[in-house]
Amino acid sequence: MTVTYEVDDRVAIIGIDRPERRNSIDKSTAKGLLAAWRRFDADDNVDVAVLTGKGGVFSAGADLKDFDLEDRPEGHLGFTHIRVGKPTLAAVEGYAVAGGLELALWCDLRIASQDAVFGCFERRFGVPLVDGGTQRLPRIVGTGRALDMILTGRAVGAEEALQFGLANRVVPAGQALAVAVEIAHSISRFPQETVRSDRRALLEGEGTSILEGLRIEHRLGMAVMDTAVVGAARFAEGDGRHGVGI
Repeated sequence: MTVTYEVDDRVAIIGIDRPERRNSIDKSTAKGLLAAWRRFDADDNVDVAVLTGKGGVFSAGADLKDFDLEDRPEGHLGFTHIRVGKPTLAAVEGYAVAGGLELALWCDLRIASQDAVFGCFERRFGVPLVDGGTQRLPRIVGTGRALDMILTGRAVGAEEALQFGLANRVVPAGQALAVAVEIAHSISRFPQETVRSDRRALLEGEGTSILEGLRIEHRLGMAVMDTAVVGAARFAEGDGRHGVGI
């Protein structure tokens, strides 16, 4: 098994387990990753998932030794062309480069260790970005910075990634997974109907006009307004005031 799936309370931890190949993705691993994300999306007992790489490396992307990935509707790397309905985090230790960067970009949040390295290293081998890198990277860091990374193929360290907004948190080496799981648990404690609805509104509104985005937000928000009624009643009873219990 090159993909692991563990559950910690209501958090799923999906691991790429090919450390001897820097967690690069071959055909079998791509299929395993797709199955893991489908399992997470369908599992009512988990709310948030964390993607990690075993052995101190997130992923070096496509396995260029085997180079057996298939052109599938779900993406060459297994899942980069699908969307799940629940929050996702990437716990990045070491290299998240080439397709590994694209895997991290697919996630909603990226928790990076101080020794994390991001980069479009496929540039030096003439491999195109076909798993979302040209589309997700500029949405996260802006066009200029995305072009810098894509055209030069240079390495971007954790602190620069934090400045870019590519990394959401930078933590001590070896702590990325623990912190990502902690954040995942904090998200799972919120009412999930509105967590998922607000996330969906943001993602579906991306790239639309402000008016269309507002329509999407209104439609999805009103569909879960009953959750707000329950929450307001809790607040009226004293729950969560002044940040207590949040």
